Amino acid sequence: MKTEKLTRTFCGSFASLLLGVVFATVCALPAMAQRPVIVQPGAPGQPTRVLPSDTRAVLPEPSAKDVEFMQGMIMHHAQAVEMTDMIAERTDNRDVHLLGARIRQSQADEMEFMTRWLKLRGESTEHEMPGAHDAHAGHGRNGGHQMLMPGMLTPQQMKELAQAKGAEFDRLFLTGMIQHHEGALVMVEELFTVSGAGQDAELFNFATDVDTGQRVEIRSMQMLLERMARK
Repeated sequence: MKTEKLTRTFCGSFASLLLGVVFATVCALPAMAQRPVIVQPGAPGQPTRVLPSDTRAVLPEPSAKDVEFMQGMIMHHAQAVEMTDMIAERTDNRDVHLLGARIRQSQADEMEFMTRWLKLRGESTEHEMPGAHDAHAGHGRNGGHQMLMPGMLTPQQMKELAQAKGAEFDRLFLTGMIQHHEGALVMVEELFTVSGAGQDAELFNFATDVDTGQRVEIRSMQMLLERMARK
């Protein structure tokens, strides 16, 4: 009986101690959560630094070419979306419909990303290029003159596309979109040839994804044109 009593006393004391430790740990959690540890890895051979808990990340300053690329690509993508909007009423070609839907969705999503990227850095989403004139100038949606980005269809090409139907529309759409995509590849190449441009991690990943995706779609459209030509 004496041994059993001692056992109960010990177990009760241990349980109370355990509950006290758990309670103290739980109470300490909010305080710990309020004091996050921010660590800055050191350069090779340098020690790691613990930064103040109120340290905030600062976006790197974009280069002028980064901003120009994003602004120009928004305008470039907008025309591609405008082209896909013509499909519904001008052709019954299932392959063209599926391709157009895929292009429209991807380019609309990318436009949202580019708009957000520019706004976070306090930059305008509008792209104005000086010196637009003659055959190199196109009309923006607001009626103003804007120089066309590489590969963009001229106002005359867009007019011909809008007036076409059936197989002729399919041909003009595919050849026009191939031209359009090839222009996007030129824009990416130009970005990476400028010193200091394309260093932002988000922009770099986006630009390389554009390059890869446009090349795949160009090949798909070329194959579709080849199938149409054999009919």
